[in-house]
Amino acid sequence: MINKRIQIFRLPMSLWAILYLVTSALNVNSIEQKVFQFHHHNNEQMYDTMLEVHEKCPSITSIYRLSENSVEGRPLLVIVFSVHPTEHKPMDPEFKYIANMHGNEVLGRELLLKLADHLCEEYKAGNEEIVKLITKTRIHLMPSMNPDGWQRSTDDGGSNYLIGRDNADGVDLNRNFPDLDRIVFDNEAYYNDVNNHLMQMVDHLSQPIQPETKAVMQMIMSIPFVASANLHGGDLVANYPYDASRYGNVQGEYATSPDDNTFKWLALSYADYHADMANPNRMPCRGGDKNFGKEGGITNGAKWYSVRGGMQDFNYLSSNDFEITLELGCDKYTKQSELEKEWNRNKNALINLIWQSHIGIKGFVQDAITLKPLANAFIKVVNVTNGIMSPILHDVTSVQDGDYYRLLTNGDYQVTASLDGYLSSTKLVTVENKHHNEAKIMNFTLQPIILPSNYNKEGKRIAFSNLIAAADLPVF
Repeated sequence: MINKRIQIFRLPMSLWAILYLVTSALNVNSIEQKVFQFHHHNNEQMYDTMLEVHEKCPSITSIYRLSENSVEGRPLLVIVFSVHPTEHKPMDPEFKYIANMHGNEVLGRELLLKLADHLCEEYKAGNEEIVKLITKTRIHLMPSMNPDGWQRSTDDGGSNYLIGRDNADGVDLNRNFPDLDRIVFDNEAYYNDVNNHLMQMVDHLSQPIQPETKAVMQMIMSIPFVASANLHGGDLVANYPYDASRYGNVQGEYATSPDDNTFKWLALSYADYHADMANPNRMPCRGGDKNFGKEGGITNGAKWYSVRGGMQDFNYLSSNDFEITLELGCDKYTKQSELEKEWNRNKNALINLIWQSHIGIKGFVQDAITLKPLANAFIKVVNVTNGIMSPILHDVTSVQDGDYYRLLTNGDYQVTASLDGYLSSTKLVTVENKHHNEAKIMNFTLQPIILPSNYNKEGKRIAFSNLIAAADLPVF
């Protein structure tokens, strides 16, 4: 079981960093004069580019190293953009992109390096939209989850559909996460409505967890991400949960999650802003392939094909994070001559998806008497649009400072905050997501259950669930 308090280590001063700083000292203007070049950055060039961006924009960036290296010892690095880059600030949602999970799918790696450079340069230039985005959001960019696979694919010429896909141990990292879909589908079958934060229910693993997977799991469990995407290649579509079939590997089965509407919103937020993803007139990648453009450029994962142990569903079922998977093009190893064109095709979509971490509602959960923040309070939601009550059976929780974030599409909702030892609080809210704006704020103060109301005449404590029922408060 993963410790939720596991620490993510800050970037150490490794040899490549020392060499970079020494050369920079010899030419103090070298960083400012350096212009991003579109090419396939090898692993050391990738690290250097991240450091260069940090040196250009030190006040809004930080770099950290995940707790595990790759199988072959390469560091797994993340660059962060925020006006508070080294720590979570309450009410500012956390967003992440992870690329190059399959080592031979390389476009996402180059897009994230360019995105880092773009965010830095546009912030410095005073671009109002970028300044607002970085001021209101904490953005994590991980260009490569599988640098070993990238090296193998590149050494082979980048032309093989499989070489470099796996990590150095020959494991597909997107099949290596704990299979939380199995748990949630079993819960459904036995009328157990537990549909969130399922890591405590993992009782066995189907295969050993790889170091790259473990590192990202610890990242997910340590940082309160709200939304994210992982970047792949081989087709052109935005894919959303569930990725796994409920009833085995059933071809074409649509596996609906409780947040199906919200996931469609997220997927369309990318597809609609991409140059071609949602174009119904584009050609499919290969003969016999589905033309996802005719479906708006999006697909439910299991309807396409079933994946067990994927990172996308793990995020949704282990944490508060809503993740989608982006297939960025027909070619896995994109030609170097195509990289700049692909950046221009994806730039607006990459930025627009980050903004979606601000849809829905957010706020604080506090103790009504002491006003201290309450972590781990459950936020339960019922969609009451048009007077029809439809519970969304997937709770999120407040985090360490009592702040919570609940992604929702436009509509009317009944929202309940609850925590053991407190009376629940329920409010109604109308969500109207405005373009590139912050979520609506809805705060909760919970009344603690104190003596004598929570003890019976014999001095025995009444069960919390019984108190809630006696108070005639809604429980979903």
